[in-house]
Amino acid sequence: MSERACTTTAEGAVRALTRFRVMAWLAGIGLLLLCTSMFLRYVLDIETVLDVVPRVHGFVYIGYLVTVIDLATRMRWPWRRGIVVALAGTVPFLSFVAEHKVTLQTRAELAAA
Repeated sequence: MSERACTTTAEGAVRALTRFRVMAWLAGIGLLLLCTSMFLRYVLDIETVLDVVPRVHGFVYIGYLVTVIDLATRMRWPWRRGIVVALAGTVPFLSFVAEHKVTLQTRAELAAA
């Protein structure tokens, strides 16, 4: 592969990583808001403006999945790693941990290439 093709591939991976990081944070914040909304609604029986959160979080999570797939294909991850990272968006606070680990690993892989 030519040097230009490697540079273009690396730049695409860096952009995919940036998109993934943004969506991981949005999905994590959305999941925390969703948990708060559910607690207020079902435990404290309080109707709030957070009732729109489940729908918004659903769309944000779909965007998160798209960015995981994009990054996984660009970095040629094993399918199990992609699934684990995708599922990290379903557990409160885990998307933040996954984002941090994926960022460190991806940057190290790109620096080594």
